[in-house]
Amino acid sequence: MESQPYITGFKPADSGPLARFLPPREEGVVSAWLSLQTLSGNWLLDPFGFSPRLVLEAARSGYRILVTANNPITRFLVEIFANPPPESEFIAALADLGAIKKGDERLENHLQSLYLTSCEKCNGQIQADVFLWKKGEDVPYGKIYKCEHCSDEGEKVANEEDKERAKKIAETDTLHRSRLFERVVSLKDEDRIYAEEAIEHYLPRPLYALSTIINRLDSLEISKERKRALTALVLLACDGSNTLWSYPEERKRPKQLSTPNQFKENNIWKMLESGVSLFAESGSPVVCEAYPTKIPESGGILIYEGRLKDLANQVKREIPIAAVIGSVPRPNQAFWTLSALWAGWLWGKDFVEPYKIALRRRRYDWAWNATALFAMFNYLNDLLVDGVPMFGLLPEPEPSFLTSAMTAAWYAGFDLQSVALRTELDPVQIIWKSGQKPKPEKVNQEKFKNALQIFLSERGEPAKYFYVHVAGLIALAENNALKQNEDEFDEALRKTQHLFETVLRDEKVFVHFSTGENVDTGLWHITKGRGNLVSTESLSDKIEKAIVNYLQKNPNVIFLEVEEDLYKQFTGLMTPSKGLIYAVLNSYASNDDKPRWKLRDEDIASVRREEVKNIFNALEEIGKRLNYDSSLDDKVLTWNEKKKPVRKFYVMASALVNKVLENIDEQTVLVIPGGRADLIAYKQMRDPSLKERLKKIPLVKFRTLRSLLEVTVLTRETFEEQIASDPVEKSTKQMMMF
Repeated sequence: MESQPYITGFKPADSGPLARFLPPREEGVVSAWLSLQTLSGNWLLDPFGFSPRLVLEAARSGYRILVTANNPITRFLVEIFANPPPESEFIAALADLGAIKKGDERLENHLQSLYLTSCEKCNGQIQADVFLWKKGEDVPYGKIYKCEHCSDEGEKVANEEDKERAKKIAETDTLHRSRLFERVVSLKDEDRIYAEEAIEHYLPRPLYALSTIINRLDSLEISKERKRALTALVLLACDGSNTLWSYPEERKRPKQLSTPNQFKENNIWKMLESGVSLFAESGSPVVCEAYPTKIPESGGILIYEGRLKDLANQVKREIPIAAVIGSVPRPNQAFWTLSALWAGWLWGKDFVEPYKIALRRRRYDWAWNATALFAMFNYLNDLLVDGVPMFGLLPEPEPSFLTSAMTAAWYAGFDLQSVALRTELDPVQIIWKSGQKPKPEKVNQEKFKNALQIFLSERGEPAKYFYVHVAGLIALAENNALKQNEDEFDEALRKTQHLFETVLRDEKVFVHFSTGENVDTGLWHITKGRGNLVSTESLSDKIEKAIVNYLQKNPNVIFLEVEEDLYKQFTGLMTPSKGLIYAVLNSYASNDDKPRWKLRDEDIASVRREEVKNIFNALEEIGKRLNYDSSLDDKVLTWNEKKKPVRKFYVMASALVNKVLENIDEQTVLVIPGGRADLIAYKQMRDPSLKERLKKIPLVKFRTLRSLLEVTVLTRETFEEQIASDPVEKSTKQMMMF
């Protein structure tokens, strides 16, 4: 398998509608991958329909993309993102809704009155942005507001008026809850109980507001375009009004339909207003049609409103797929269940029917995920000719998700070409090619162990279990050993995990840096000796050298340029994190001319060489004052007494300490520029073994030695005290790990 560079992109300017449920991604990644391909046509297929923005990016790159979208909510998002109404239509739609009468008052005023509260400072009547609740209680305990009269703001305690208003609204809750049930399932429907359980995650006030809005939405006589705009805003309110908004914000991306112990109740009208800027037109519109309507060769989106298996034969006859792209879905019971609810509320029971299974299912384990993905990959492979590339993004990766997806794809006949990952916080990028079904081989435990050893040896420093796990999965895929024909997916996944646990328990080969016993905790490395080859140059040292070389050849560069250059050199599982890159840049360079970085004046090679020479002179002078004879051998200056070495000083301009530690003894002091201290501290956080080795070796900064030249009375004892007075410690700056 040939490792490919990790493709970096740009974080979107805003998180976007329903962002907590949609896969996190960087803009530009898919278009960058497509630009590197030589495809036999411009038809792409997204068999998952899980990432509307990814589809839009591919279409804007000039491709025709067929999307299978079984979920009515993601289908609507694809349509609205592809060709959103102009901002004026969103504003007008909200105004039309607000102008409807509710009794004797405008609907806007009525909905705003639901969130009225009094300012704690000036006692003026204002709208709360948020009410705060504790799970199981029938009144809010707090609120968040910004007073328009006196500018008082922040979290406050809910008063009696706030509590009474919540109780009053709850008195009619049964009626409005029943109305919303009826839009999802009928009274006699066997799935009614599941809809009732899902709607329990809405408090009475937001449920009343939604019921009132949705009832008016049906009868509102407005243009089709304005109706689309208003539907998008109401969808945002459907998401913003449930109890899955934890407070303080802990569960930013909920996967299960469970109410946190403390949560936020958002102001519905303000949620509608906020949606105008989120949904309003950005970028050029894209042709978006429902299958089988024709779309132009210049690019566009064709949506198939169903499952991949129902489309397979038609696609094989009519649409030549040149490549497959997509964000591989991971289980999300919360979003899938809520999608069924929202579809019923917005469009009625007919839209729920094809997707109603999402209401019934409560538990999605990894075996279920692997089985479902295998079915999809299997249908997909059947409709493709051999050799069609697939670029898959696996968001929010974790070992079990990777095992599930990679096993399913391999067993369905997709040949693994490349895996690139940066951190477990970033989507993993996998390239497969369609092909023939594999002939499974029995697991060779020694081969597997050797693959993990090679990976850790090449890395040259401990790695998180996540990286080790992916390296092992790649080895199993290459050896056709991810699953046996006789095993169901649950058994195959258990065997894979057991294999990791068995092999990594070999203490003669692997060392575990962790306070816990589970293999998926802490860091892993290989032991020295017994034939294990451990690189003396760690990945972080290699990255440091590469960045400095690049800065020397390319003054005034932006971060993205540095990143792209590194990713070409360090591919696959060796991709450096942004945290490591920034740690090196902050050590050697400055970005006073933002956003451009350049080497600091003192780190220009000629300047640094002169400074190192001055440090040797300073050491010799200090040694003379302490009655030592000095001798210099390359980078090491030795203080001798009676022709015997007393202290050695290894002077270095970099933070490449790993290799140095292999060749020095405990008499040696490492002398470093002050600018390297934070970088060495960062490397120690990445590598517990490095931290342990450095405990035995003093480090002293250039500035400390220069200051000692100014000390009028210097003894051997005070020298030792002084060099210990300025230790290398963890930076006070916030560092991004790994």
